[in-house]
Amino acid sequence: MLLLRSWTTTWTGCILRRHSKDYEPSTSAASHTQSQSQSHPDTRRPNQDQYPDVQPESPPIDKPRTYPGSGTFEDPYIVDWDPNDPEDPYNWSKVRRCFITAQLAFTTFTVSFGSSSYSGGLKGIMHDLNISESIAILGISLYVLGFALGPLFFAPLGEMFGRRIVFLITISVYTLFQLQGALSKNLPTLLSCRLLTGIAGSSPLTNAGGAVSDIWSFRERGLASAIYATVPFLGPVIGPIVGGFVAENPHLGWHFNFWIMLILSALTLIIGYFISPETYAPVLLRRRAQKLQKASNNMIYYTTSYDRNRSKSFLQIMRMNLKRPFVFIATEPIVLLLAIYISIVYGTLYALFSAFPIIFQQHKGFTPGQSGLAFLGVGFGIVMGTSSQSIQNRIYRKSMDQSKTGRAPPEARLHIAILGGILAPVGLWWFAWTTMPSVHWIVPILAGIPFGVGVAQIWQTLTAYLMDTYGIYFASAISATVVLRSFCAAAFPLFSPSMFAALGDQWAMSIFAILSTVCMPIPILFLKYGWWIRSKSRVAYKDTDLMPLQDATATSDPSPQLETKDMGQKTEEPPVLDPLHYDQQLQQYRPSTDSTSSTANPRPCAYADPQGTDMQADTGMPQCH
Repeated sequence: MLLLRSWTTTWTGCILRRHSKDYEPSTSAASHTQSQSQSHPDTRRPNQDQYPDVQPESPPIDKPRTYPGSGTFEDPYIVDWDPNDPEDPYNWSKVRRCFITAQLAFTTFTVSFGSSSYSGGLKGIMHDLNISESIAILGISLYVLGFALGPLFFAPLGEMFGRRIVFLITISVYTLFQLQGALSKNLPTLLSCRLLTGIAGSSPLTNAGGAVSDIWSFRERGLASAIYATVPFLGPVIGPIVGGFVAENPHLGWHFNFWIMLILSALTLIIGYFISPETYAPVLLRRRAQKLQKASNNMIYYTTSYDRNRSKSFLQIMRMNLKRPFVFIATEPIVLLLAIYISIVYGTLYALFSAFPIIFQQHKGFTPGQSGLAFLGVGFGIVMGTSSQSIQNRIYRKSMDQSKTGRAPPEARLHIAILGGILAPVGLWWFAWTTMPSVHWIVPILAGIPFGVGVAQIWQTLTAYLMDTYGIYFASAISATVVLRSFCAAAFPLFSPSMFAALGDQWAMSIFAILSTVCMPIPILFLKYGWWIRSKSRVAYKDTDLMPLQDATATSDPSPQLETKDMGQKTEEPPVLDPLHYDQQLQQYRPSTDSTSSTANPRPCAYADPQGTDMQADTGMPQCH
């Protein structure tokens, strides 16, 4: 009997221990569940009084993570990142983040390439469909117009449901409509295809930028932002070269351009499916909260700051998010002025798709393929402008090192933009007055180099400036600029042929040079007064919000060892909490905080949702108290 009792006790203990392990979803979740066992006992764990021979499991070595809240329906636990959390995108390996960035850049290149490769086959389209040049150019304008319409839906959807699912769905639709273009035999089919592919292809132009900010810290973000920001300009430059030579080949024709775009988009979809993970922190934390709540049989409630503050009505969320880009343009001077500047530069680039065939084919006798090669000057300049981003990165890091808080202001991103603001109009003036037939063709092509350098520097630095200024609202801020720049890029190619016919090549190009010259002081304005403009914004990062870690966590538990990362190097200097990006940075230096601490989070509206209780109904802007 004694042997039977011993065997029964041992067997019961093993079963209960195994069941207890199955209950715990992860080490982090288990630690938190154990820390709350007094207020929410787990009846499935072995009772020490009932089974005296069963030894309880040893507690984890690490101190249990305590989330703010009480675990009730009215006051759920607020799930956040743990210190050095492996699921936090900032903590992923650099190799993985580089692969993700490359995939995002390739996707953006594919979409932007499709906008301009169509222009190489304009003559074939005009001949086969018996249409005028202005009607044929509609294929370019409608595609870019889709870039303006898509972000109104895809940017908020990406922030609500995650970037990965939106990316996979939109790229799938984009691929299908490329097939429609390849098989099109009439004008309505062709133009509808171009509009729908533009709408579907606009998703990477907004959500990809947010994904870059999701996985790269401020100090590391410069090069990644430069690559992402340059590709939307590099794609349109390469597109006419490929499209021109393909269209002039009698065995291929303009339809083959759509087959090339179909192949690229299908490849993008396959690569994205296997490489692109979810990167948006609120979605990842929401999944963790759901996992923890499920592990407790819904006895303990978990949520995130983002979900707790936002509206539960899908229609209200969409309504708020649809008007937010326009609210940003109307109420944020930073977004408005930068959107105007980017729109003029972007629209001028697309105007060249109409201008180059006129200048080089009609006036200099180039073939469509040779006319596409004229874009090499602009392309080479864009590559040079991207390379100069390393100089801007050094300036930014120096500003961080000189700062008492260790955090450089967003204006530290703007130094190279001043140089780009000078080079872009110089290139346009040079190009405008060297297009005469008497001037050798290489001279206007070389003028594209300073213009390309200026385009890359302006777009890269202004995008990084928006990213640092608006943080988790960057996708909405950039969508506001995408909407405005896409309208300009859609309109400029339409009126360019008429303007060139009425004014001549020199004065028509001078109009674009004048617009670029007028915008030249904008980076200087923000470099000098940007801090004051940001201080008046409701959602922009403010210098006064910044506080060192020792002030921000004065009442939190000091036991965890805090580390910061400086491009993979450890540093002994205390890290700095960025109020706007606080929740995205905590993997570097988040301590275990007590739920009663009122100062543990210096950003009072971390993940304050633009659609939720912090949103003013009349403006659609988040309100931080």
